[in-house]
Amino acid sequence: MEIREAKNIVCNAGKQLLKDGLVARTWGNVSVRISDTQMVITPTGRSYNELVPDDMVVVDFYTLKFEGNIKPSSELKLHCQIYKTRPHINAVIHTHQMYASIVAAAQKDVVVLDEAHQKILGGKIIKTAPYALPNTKKITVESARAIENSNAALMANHGVVCIGEKLEDVFNVARTLEDACKLFVDSQKQTAR
Repeated sequence: MEIREAKNIVCNAGKQLLKDGLVARTWGNVSVRISDTQMVITPTGRSYNELVPDDMVVVDFYTLKFEGNIKPSSELKLHCQIYKTRPHINAVIHTHQMYASIVAAAQKDVVVLDEAHQKILGGKIIKTAPYALPNTKKITVESARAIENSNAALMANHGVVCIGEKLEDVFNVARTLEDACKLFVDSQKQTAR
């Protein structure tokens, strides 16, 4: 994928995250793979509504070096780790969507109850990575481990990471995960009664 095209796609995806209610303010991030060694990722600390394609950052996922003066997302190490360990993955989204974040705060794995959801999410269980501070080696390693066998993982007390071969697939994973987590939360309420 050409860098200019990737920057446009990632910029629009950031705006779509906000529109879909998957993130708030400057939280969350999006990236796409552009080669065997590079990705384009959203910048850190910038409002999605104000982003332009030139704000997107090209990063080498082996060296963590980036082009230009704009800093990449603080979750860049997580994106890099996923691209290095999952060569067929071409897009990553990190969100703070409501129901998935509730389950992540409870530090529970999600039992995916709907078979259609299981196909999209890549399994019957979506794991929750143990708590770790943002932008640390621990959160990177644990989250990458939690997503090894599926298309999504929760990050305890932090949010969600979703992956796919195409960005459209990842948005579908994120939306499906939200539905699956709502069903899971509702089932837990029923069990508690």
